[in-house]
Amino acid sequence: MLVIGIAGGSGSGKTTVVKAITRQLNGRVVVIPQDSYYKDSSHLPMEERHKINFDHPDAIDWKLLCQQIRELKQGKTIEQPVYSYLTCSRSQTETVTVEPADVIIVEGILIFTCKELRDQMNIKIFVDADDDDRVVRIILRDIAERGRNIDTAVSHYCETVKPMHLQFIEPSKRYADIIVPQGGHNQVAIDIITTTVEQALHRKQ
Repeated sequence: MLVIGIAGGSGSGKTTVVKAITRQLNGRVVVIPQDSYYKDSSHLPMEERHKINFDHPDAIDWKLLCQQIRELKQGKTIEQPVYSYLTCSRSQTETVTVEPADVIIVEGILIFTCKELRDQMNIKIFVDADDDDRVVRIILRDIAERGRNIDTAVSHYCETVKPMHLQFIEPSKRYADIIVPQGGHNQVAIDIITTTVEQALHRKQ
């Protein structure tokens, strides 16, 4: 079993890269998104929940994420939490059952900031993209998926996303084994990564 970490700034194209790798490996992959592991805030009033900085490492339940990656590596099935950006809370009744697979992809903006999680990874990939491209994707996503309007989306980017990217995410690039420029549009890089993974799996057989 291989554990691959795919990090990069918000709007960099991580999800596109993950989907491309998953498609080329033809079902031998399970994806663990960092976004499922935000700490539960259902005990807080909604006004307080909306103040949570989701781009800061302290927002993530690293203990649970690292534990569940270890369990998958041991061949165990896990119950992945479900988190909603709209309610800013973790579901108390719903989970996603995840079975072990040949390849585990851990995906998220902050995953390289946690040493315990990095140490479980066999391959670390950082998806890079121009800031201008990321800003457009972030704002469109926030409006479409997270209940923001154009003013609040721009404000959120300037006050939270950009400073956290500079403080935590961009510096974590130094931990990457592979840096993918141009995000999910870099088919050459995706082909190289997929070939590398297939060779590694073959050596482990």
